[in-house]
Amino acid sequence: MTLDATLAAIREGLGVDAAGEDPKRPLDARHLVVTVPPERWVDAARFAGETLGCRYFSFLTAVDWKAEGFDIVCRLENLERGIGLILKTRIGRDAACPSLTGLFRGALWMERECYDLFGIRFEGHPDLRRILLPEDWEGYPLRKDYAVDTAHAPYR
Repeated sequence: MTLDATLAAIREGLGVDAAGEDPKRPLDARHLVVTVPPERWVDAARFAGETLGCRYFSFLTAVDWKAEGFDIVCRLENLERGIGLILKTRIGRDAACPSLTGLFRGALWMERECYDLFGIRFEGHPDLRRILLPEDWEGYPLRKDYAVDTAHAPYR
């Protein structure tokens, strides 16, 4: 399947309206970027795995946009064809994102990491708890509103 055929399959399978925007070609033409609303997050990931063959869950992370909320970003790859899909969704600061753990085992730790560092809840995650920081840690260090104690910071 060529890149153009993959784009056409995404447009047909997810629909441009469902994706919120037309799939984009980033600088690396092998990786497409698709933004979907949170309610289509799991459907889009399932489509990528089943239809496009993107069965390798490369990563999941988040971007804090302060008042606009968080972007959740994951990268799924078809290693045989060398095509990847960067899937994005935006949630509010207090909203939860549907978990991808039912589709990709690799999401287990990465969703926990996002929870630990950003405070993002993933609905349906089987074991959502801190993974890097102690259980009694207060706050979420990768949020832009996290208060850093500069008087005691080890680096100047």
